[in-house]
Amino acid sequence: MSPVFQGLLIFGAILMTYYILKRIRQSKLQIEYAIFWIVFSGILLLFSIFPFLVALMTRMIGMELPVNFIFLFFILILILKAFFQTIETSALENKVRNLTQRLAIEEKDRQEELAEMKKRIEELEKKLSEEK
Repeated sequence: MSPVFQGLLIFGAILMTYYILKRIRQSKLQIEYAIFWIVFSGILLLFSIFPFLVALMTRMIGMELPVNFIFLFFILILILKAFFQTIETSALENKVRNLTQRLAIEEKDRQEELAEMKKRIEELEKKLSEEK
């Protein structure tokens, strides 16, 4: 791994960690999401500080260049992250749909109760006027 690429990885990992911690302090990033990104930047930092680990893993899977292994590794990690976020998004969309349906049913019930109350009031007013 070239020193320039190694330096870029170190800089990127430190910058990413700083930005994540800043967003957590500003309450704009939830802890469970931040953990993934901190681990991600930690792995990036580990790979950049100890390039022999990357070279070892590159040889183990039969690739030629360590940089290709790094790109492949992180692409796979990000694809997995996208997949799990898709699952979470689907679950949240189901919850929103269920809540919307429940709200619509409750609103309809309230309107029916209101119409029934108005009808009852009219009946009572009619009875009251007849008694006079």
